[in-house]
Amino acid sequence: MPASAPLSRTRAEIFDDLVLDSVEALEQRFSKELAGVEFAVEDVPPDLNVYDSDVLEDGEVPLARLLPGRPGRHGVPPRIVLYRRPLEFRAADREDLADLVHDVIIEQVANLLGVAPEDLD
Repeated sequence: MPASAPLSRTRAEIFDDLVLDSVEALEQRFSKELAGVEFAVEDVPPDLNVYDSDVLEDGEVPLARLLPGRPGRHGVPPRIVLYRRPLEFRAADREDLADLVHDVIIEQVANLLGVAPEDLD
């Protein structure tokens, strides 16, 4: 589809759909555990010299980050952030990107819940 056509979707919109598909599939099976967890997409990771252990990296390039949140009265909910451009760069095609996005989300949710990724997939 040409970009001017109403049915065309940007790469960012396609990526967001892939994230939503994976999250919705997980939420169907783990709704209680994932209640209140936020999922977000950023184009690129922030420019930091050193990344903490909450960052999932490929080599030295961050792919996603888990912000565990802070409980309490004015708490901050847990948040999983995926970095679109580094993930797109690693994928050969849309199907490969969908698999990569799913794997990264599984890895981050497993870290959040303290379980093995195999237990979620």
